[in-house]
Formats: sequence, structure tokens, C-alpha cells
Amino acid sequence: MLFVRPARLADLDAIAQMARTAQPVLHSLPHDRAALEARIALSEDSFRAEVDFPGEEFYLFVLEDSATGRLVGTSSIVAAAGYAEPFYAFRNDALIHASRELHVNRKIHALTMSHELTGKSRLAGFYIEPALRGEAAAHLMSRARMMYVAMNRRRFTPEVFSLLLGVTDDAGASPFWEAVGRKFFGRDFKDIELASGGRSRTFIAEVMPAYPLYVPLLPEPAQRVLGEPDPSALLAYEIHLEEGFEPDRYVDIFDAGPVLTAQVDRTASVAGNETRTVREVALATNAQGAAYLVASQRAGEFRCVLATLPESEKGAGIIAPLDAAARAALGVQDGEPVRCAPLYRATPQTENAYMGDAQ
Repeated sequence: MLFVRPARLADLDAIAQMARTAQPVLHSLPHDRAALEARIALSEDSFRAEVDFPGEEFYLFVLEDSATGRLVGTSSIVAAAGYAEPFYAFRNDALIHASRELHVNRKIHALTMSHELTGKSRLAGFYIEPALRGEAAAHLMSRARMMYVAMNRRRFTPEVFSLLLGVTDDAGASPFWEAVGRKFFGRDFKDIELASGGRSRTFIAEVMPAYPLYVPLLPEPAQRVLGEPDPSALLAYEIHLEEGFEPDRYVDIFDAGPVLTAQVDRTASVAGNETRTVREVALATNAQGAAYLVASQRAGEFRCVLATLPESEKGAGIIAPLDAAARAALGVQDGEPVRCAPLYRATPQTENAYMGDAQ
């Protein structure tokens, strides 16, 4: 069974391999082994810490196969983006250029460097083995983060956002970077992507243009990719939409990838969250049930799995019938509480409709 848990220093080799494998590169998973080790150590400290409000905490999760102990995915949460230095993005503004004499009134889009996302909680670092993409495992790896947020509200801000990879070609080149970033940095996209370490480096404000960039003046290939996710990020984009995230007016400052935002209270993992009581079954076969995210935090150790559970019935005792594999992965026993949220939102058309289209 696949389950999500916090990363440990013992996972360093596996996580380093995933960081090297991810294409395009993920700035939230540094290739430098020492930097990655420091990030895992920070994550361990963050999970253990008593937190009353979000700060410099960083939470790194891994997806483990309980049958083999192999790690097949990773994702993370930054408690407050840009905690030490501002978090930079481009804000897509609409500027009006008008002349009464010429009877001209034009709305022109312009990109303005902004740090308005600074301080908000951010989902980051989503990676899953290619063989598992498109499967429930990807949903579990991504959305388990919001289950953790639902169970630990004080650790995060009321609004969260996620920055997805922008469009790149087969060689890893970004059309937007070639039109904008390279003009100022004079270096390859991949080099600056790794150096940025999360879009909060001082050199971004020092080098990138402080004045608005008028979109119509950009080359056509750069305009076309504004706010578009890379094909490798389409699954992540869809899962975010399922969770309740929406595209915002911001795009990434380097590759123009989309920024998605959500009010925590309105996300699927929070709005549909409920406490259930574990019931021991030999084999969980709920033909009339639905897919649920099921999470526990026994002794402070967060775990999350996917399971088929009966639909909620108000006024009735709500149970979570779990087989031995699920109970072992969650570290719970019969009679203990777990937190559950439907994997798919019900709509008037279908009882368990597909919630949208993931990171």
C-alpha cells in the first residue's frame, strides 16, 4: 500500500535521486546533497516544533510503498513563502492607454514584478515517478499536504498558493526565459532556476526589471506560454483544481508558469473533512463506497492513505472500515479516530464526479 509520511534524514539518498530525475528541474528540491540534507533536517525540526503561527517552517513529505519500503514521490509545504527574503512573481496588470484626440482606448497587459505573495503558505516540490502519473498515487501525494493543513491550521496562513512549472521545450529551454530572463541574467534557465532556491533571492530584485514589461512587445512564443503549465505539470494542475485552487493574476518570474491560489476553508480537504472511527475489517470491500483520503496523526506522526469508505450519513455513527494494510500504514488500531475527506467532490450531475483536471 502507498502512504504519505514526513521525510526523514534516512530518506536522503532516495530524495536526492528524485531531485536529479525531475525534469524540468524543481528549484524546491536542490541538487546539492548538503543543501538537500539541510532541507530535510529543517523539515524534521518543523514537524516536531510547537507552532502557533507560520514562520520559517518547511514540511517535506514522501510517498512510500509499504510492501517494499521504496520511495516513489515527494512534495512539500513552505509555511510562509519568502520568510527571510521577499517571494517574487510577475503580476499581470491591465493598463489603459487612451487618447481623446485620437479616439483611442486600449487595454494593454503588462507584467510587474511583485512580492505580494510573500508570507503566504505555499505548496511546492511535487514529484512522482512517471510510471505512477495519472494514477491515484499522484492525487494522494499532492493532496495529502492539504490534509495536513486541515489538521494543523495554526501552522499555515488562511490562503495558500502553488507555483507550477511553466512551458519548456525538450531541451529544457523556456520561451519566456529566452525572451526576458536571459536578456538580464545572460545565463541558462536551468542555472538560474536552481540558484533561485524558491524565488526569494536578493539577486532577483537586483537584476530583473523594476518597470512593467508590456506583453504585446514580447515575442509571440513568450506571449503564448504566459500562465500555461508545462505538459509535465498538467497532472499537478488538474489535482490543484480538484482541491479548489484557481488561477490567479500572477505568473512565475522566470518561466511564466501559472500561480494557483485557494482559501484554505474552501478547499476540498478542509471543507469535506470529518472525523471517523476506525473499524477493523479483514478486507476493505465497500462496493457502495467512495474514494477517501484518510489521515492520522498518532503521537504527532502524520500519515495519509487512500481508502474506499462508505458515504457519510448525518446523524449516524461515522466509521472508517480499514483493512490491516491501511491500519498499519496509518499506525492506528480499531476504535481510534482518523480524519477523512472525499477524493472527489459530489456534483448535482453525478454523485462522485471528477473534481476537475492536477500539479
